[in-house]
Amino acid sequence: MEPNPSLEQSTISDATMSGLIVTGHAFDRKEDAIWNENGVDSWALTYTVKGAGRFAYRGGEYVAQPGDAVLHRPYTLYTMVAEPPRPIWENLWTNFQPRSEWYPLLNWPEIGPGFMVLTLRDAKVREQVEARLAQMHRCAIGTLRMREMFAQNALEEALLWCDTVNPNSEQSRVDPHVQRIMDYLCHNLTEKITLEMLARMSGMSVSGLVHLFRRQVGMSMIQFLELQRLNRAKLLLERTNRRIQTISAEVGYENAFYFSLRFKRQNGISPRDYRKRQSHR
Repeated sequence: MEPNPSLEQSTISDATMSGLIVTGHAFDRKEDAIWNENGVDSWALTYTVKGAGRFAYRGGEYVAQPGDAVLHRPYTLYTMVAEPPRPIWENLWTNFQPRSEWYPLLNWPEIGPGFMVLTLRDAKVREQVEARLAQMHRCAIGTLRMREMFAQNALEEALLWCDTVNPNSEQSRVDPHVQRIMDYLCHNLTEKITLEMLARMSGMSVSGLVHLFRRQVGMSMIQFLELQRLNRAKLLLERTNRRIQTISAEVGYENAFYFSLRFKRQNGISPRDYRKRQSHR
């Protein structure tokens, strides 16, 4: 299907202009189509919820299935239309101007000029992206005074979840076994951790996990855990008035003196002096 300027723009979707973001929840039929003769001056994201949609771009076509997220750069020429045999193509879409910090999140695999696709096979990621895009649209058409900021924040979360499975992203290159262990360690700073327990959790042997983790992360699992504990301690020292002994226990050190020694070894300064220095900034 080559782009055809005679195709009429769909009017089925419920869309709104919200500052630098336009959102929609569309239920397109096969007789509906969207044609961008010269493209638009914003980025465009279309996520397929149900049914299928056929995109035509310069040099090719792509049929988006449920779980496909399609991203267009500004001024990209394309058409999109519901694909039979499903009578309705349900999709969540947005045209937006990215915040400056978003651009690394928009480096998706490109299959045509300005035409990029991510297929969300992971059920958790798919659920999160769909929920965030639905929230984005609800915020954009809502009555909140800062609705455009809420909508942009929801879109940013969706892009961050997409980044976890983007093959062009550094994060997605982490082995799933290693990612699972890192997530567990970050959320269980006070637990008594053993390598055997982590190996059982990952479904790998101890030696296999140890070598894989070090190769991908650049440090051992114990070193990674201590780094997370001490980084968390720095935040608590900066932003709370909790006693150092309390902070020590909260990040997994039963002995406050040992915590102070480890903190000073990493940061070159004691927890007490670190707090004083931060308070004077």
